[in-house]
Amino acid sequence: MLALLQATEALMDLPSYSVRELNEAIGVLLERAFAPRFLIEAAVLKPVLKKGHLWFSLTDGDATIQAVAWASTLQRLNYCPEDGDGVVVVGKLNFWVARANLSVQVLDIRPSLTTVLRRFEAVKTKLTEEGLLAPERKRALPEFPSCIALLTAVPSSALADLLRTAQQRWPACAIRVVAIPVQGDREDAICAVFEKLERHWQRLGIEALVLARGGGSREDLALFDSEALARCLSRCPIPTITGIGHEDDITVADLVADQRAATPTAAIVALLPDRTHKAQQLQQMGMQWRLYPQNRMLRLREVHQQKKLTKQCQSLIERRLEKNHWQLNNLINLRQAVSPQRLLSRGYAILKGTDGKVIRSGEGLKSGDAITAQLSGGQLGLTVKNWLKQP
Repeated sequence: MLALLQATEALMDLPSYSVRELNEAIGVLLERAFAPRFLIEAAVLKPVLKKGHLWFSLTDGDATIQAVAWASTLQRLNYCPEDGDGVVVVGKLNFWVARANLSVQVLDIRPSLTTVLRRFEAVKTKLTEEGLLAPERKRALPEFPSCIALLTAVPSSALADLLRTAQQRWPACAIRVVAIPVQGDREDAICAVFEKLERHWQRLGIEALVLARGGGSREDLALFDSEALARCLSRCPIPTITGIGHEDDITVADLVADQRAATPTAAIVALLPDRTHKAQQLQQMGMQWRLYPQNRMLRLREVHQQKKLTKQCQSLIERRLEKNHWQLNNLINLRQAVSPQRLLSRGYAILKGTDGKVIRSGEGLKSGDAITAQLSGGQLGLTVKNWLKQP
């Protein structure tokens, strides 16, 4: 009996709760133990939209917790996750007292770098297979554009840099600024701008388009990996150049555009000529044109002198050839004059012995020797009667 009384007194010393009071106490402990906001990197499982609220699970492979994004939060989010997406969640603990149910209330959610790169590769592969990234599709940018369109966030530091650089390089170019969202799942808004440009670019006189966004994380640039945006770029009737993020950041839009620049400022530099450099070129061309008549006269004088010299050489060669020809004719005439045939035609004869040798003297000939006389028309056979030596 004493033991029972002691046990009853011990129970009376324990704190007493109703179920609701217990749940409320647990909620207070959880609120005190955790920061008002925290980050979670996880994968999304089975997202379901119910009555405007998005319910899903977050998992790291070892554990799972329920998460919810209220409808009011979803309205201002730029990204809605799909099943299997890696995400970075800004959240806080949400403990329902009535059911002692614990979940993460999503305040903000963004795709993780792994998800962004996976989507980038998927869209890139699909467009490559369709030939939209082929180098032969790239168009040249206009050399001296008179009007261009800038698609970027308004206001933004990127826009300020673009306008300042354009004014410094080529102020003669008119610039039409078109405000677009540059972050989140807002490709529909950008595609709508492209559709308007397709209808009105000729009336507006636009000759090229710049799609630009300032720096940020690779996750912030995920909008420009959109397949729908890439197709709008590929259909754009005017040459396009992108300047998105930093030098190391490459998006699908960069691959589809006619030219990619490392930064927004670099895109303007690539598109617009430098007026200082062009002015120097014009000065050089002007100097060349001013010197052209003088250089032309000098050249003509050189050509005239060369022709004159050539004519003199030709005249000298002709005189030398005439002299050689005259000398040659003289030699021919002299040869003909002293040729044996010429002498024969004048009545002379050439005497030859029986051995065929020319007889130059009568010495050695005896009476009765046979000799021949070569005449102009033939030969005579002769016999020596005597040799009379000239006194």
